Amino acid sequence: MIEFTTYDIVRNLLLSTRWTILLSLIAFAGGISVALLLTAARLTRNPVLSRLIRAYVQLFQGTPLLMQMFLCFFGLSMIGIEISAWNAAALALTLFTSAFLVEIWRGCIDTLPKGQWEASRCLGLSFVQTLWHIILPQAIKVALAPSIGFSVQVIKGTALASVIGFVELTKAGTMLNNATFEPFKVFAFVALIYFALCYPLSWYSKTLEKKFYVARKH
Repeated sequence: MIEFTTYDIVRNLLLSTRWTILLSLIAFAGGISVALLLTAARLTRNPVLSRLIRAYVQLFQGTPLLMQMFLCFFGLSMIGIEISAWNAAALALTLFTSAFLVEIWRGCIDTLPKGQWEASRCLGLSFVQTLWHIILPQAIKVALAPSIGFSVQVIKGTALASVIGFVELTKAGTMLNNATFEPFKVFAFVALIYFALCYPLSWYSKTLEKKFYVARKH
């Protein structure tokens, strides 16, 4: 049996943490891109597009992220599309993230006064001009705190990628536990690293929320 010191355990966990961070960043960036397109499409008020987006949101919010990863990894392989564990995890997390972000942003846009759309039309602004110059600058301020808060869920969601064989923080912890038979020590370090990643984001999200609330009150 290979001997692992505490230093070896921590070093290996920290090395695997970079994949957790990278996967989170890719999933969040991808989720933002898809959610932006869906939000813009929803704002056109096209009934067909609105129904399709609603179905998309309900599908990905109403099924477990683990099932979505299985479908992306095993399901796509079954129909002849070979995909690595890394790509399957990134794809599943991107779709999952976008489904939640598009709903968060819908709620934020709904808080803006409806009269702004009518006022923009009276001024002769097009849909894109209204969205870009009037709606988006305000919506971004409202949506920033909940979006950052949701990024915590994305980081924690990356742990499920270990089930399809992607070696990130949780998978590395499982492998080290199998090699050392010290589950309490290994998973305590894993939990601490997740906490170190998630807590600053939660704190920052709450801080932004308080600032925004104070700014609106005055």
